[in-house]
Amino acid sequence: MPTHSKPGSMNRKAVYAVMIAGLLGATALTGTISHAGTQATKTQISLNTAPASGFADLVENVMPSVVSVQSKYTPAASRGEDGARGQRRQFQFGFPQGSPFERFFRNQPGRNGGAMPQPHRRNGTSQGSGFIISEDGFAVTNNHVIKGASEVTVKFADGRELDAKVIGTDPKTDLALLKIDSGDKFTPVKFASEKPRVGDWVVAVGNPFGLGGTVTTGIISAAGRDIGAGPYDNFLQIDAPINRGNSGGPAFNLKGEVVGVNTAIFSPSGGSVGIGFAIPASTAEDIIADLQDDGNVTRGWLGVQIQKVSEDIASSIGLDKPSGTLVAAVTDGSPAEKSGLRTGDTILKVNGADIKGPKELSRAVARLKPGTAVDMTVFRDGKQRDIKVSIGEMPGEKQASLNPGHDSGPAADEKLGLALAPAEDGDGVVVADVMPGSPAAEQGIRRGDVILEVDGAFVDQPEAAVAAIRQSSAKSGKSPVLLLVKNDRGQRFVALKIAKG
Repeated sequence: MPTHSKPGSMNRKAVYAVMIAGLLGATALTGTISHAGTQATKTQISLNTAPASGFADLVENVMPSVVSVQSKYTPAASRGEDGARGQRRQFQFGFPQGSPFERFFRNQPGRNGGAMPQPHRRNGTSQGSGFIISEDGFAVTNNHVIKGASEVTVKFADGRELDAKVIGTDPKTDLALLKIDSGDKFTPVKFASEKPRVGDWVVAVGNPFGLGGTVTTGIISAAGRDIGAGPYDNFLQIDAPINRGNSGGPAFNLKGEVVGVNTAIFSPSGGSVGIGFAIPASTAEDIIADLQDDGNVTRGWLGVQIQKVSEDIASSIGLDKPSGTLVAAVTDGSPAEKSGLRTGDTILKVNGADIKGPKELSRAVARLKPGTAVDMTVFRDGKQRDIKVSIGEMPGEKQASLNPGHDSGPAADEKLGLALAPAEDGDGVVVADVMPGSPAAEQGIRRGDVILEVDGAFVDQPEAAVAAIRQSSAKSGKSPVLLLVKNDRGQRFVALKIAKG
């Protein structure tokens, strides 16, 4: 049975003062804190607590800037059951009748003759949140709130409903920029310029469950969270209750500035359990400015495959402790190759800033403009050395697509041993099945995994993914094809070698 230590010599007056200040809403407090088993020492503390009058003034100021976002989806045309079944048999995986791959899937029990059920197409409407950032009607929301929508409508707290069009999206950070179709002048809010601290108050405003302007409060519980949502995860964790429909809405500081864009929750039940995640204002502001420029996001690109430096790796290469990120592969013709970076190098710093791991390097490089020259400190052959790199443009921002706008069906690649199908949410392509003993199976790819990128190019259609894999294989010769794969355990790079013939 666990035991609980007593507070020892803690100054009770100070403890009561903290409790009373919290109840009365005092703005600052100083007191004495001592720790059990040690000599009492005086420590000055200052607590930024809730305003004595509550949050009403703040909410009144920001509420006109927060909108409910409604997305409408056009239902897909229905087909007769016989026609649909026949089409699945003929086009499901894109391989000829009688091939080993076709026979493998046909013979699997419980697979309805090799035909995977078509994913449900979204139709009807969905609800989310957003906020105005300019007087002429630019608004921010999440990409997943408006992805694939045929119509987007925003509703204000005063009851006005106006149409909006999508200016641009960034699936990798789940951000989207809207422009409201109106000549009206709107009340904008601005992104916070100061980095928030863990423990700061936040006020979340949004449209949970379609209820409209709803306000919840809490604090920033943690920063720099990586939840496996994307390659640039750097979420703020907040405990202000957010639920379905809050996505895309703002989290404000006590100045009424946006410190984060509410994006996701952790919940076994589907409802709020006090663990929500928001995109930091520093990230959102840069991405939205890029989208406002030309509807696209331009990221820096180095052209390396990287992985974490473990204690064993650090010991084997002569590093005192695990630090930096290890270069596992260098892409041919990339900025990394041109600068002289090699496989086996450990990147320790970028422009003097320490790199703790792969995520830090990805974010640091992505923030740089193409053409920027940077100094990288690498560890090679037991010594540190500086290398100057001219950053390139991220090729993955240009989507790989056979026919833009074409909604393709499933497809397959026999050499890889993969059958691919459209992802229901449109992000990447789903692995419908894997042939035992195939290169894909040997590299640990499993049914249900999602392939997001092929050699740095984002893919969202099975045919496009297969074509990109074949093209990359033909171009690189003996080099493996690099896939970015996501599952419930997170994301990882997988290098696949395709058999010849």
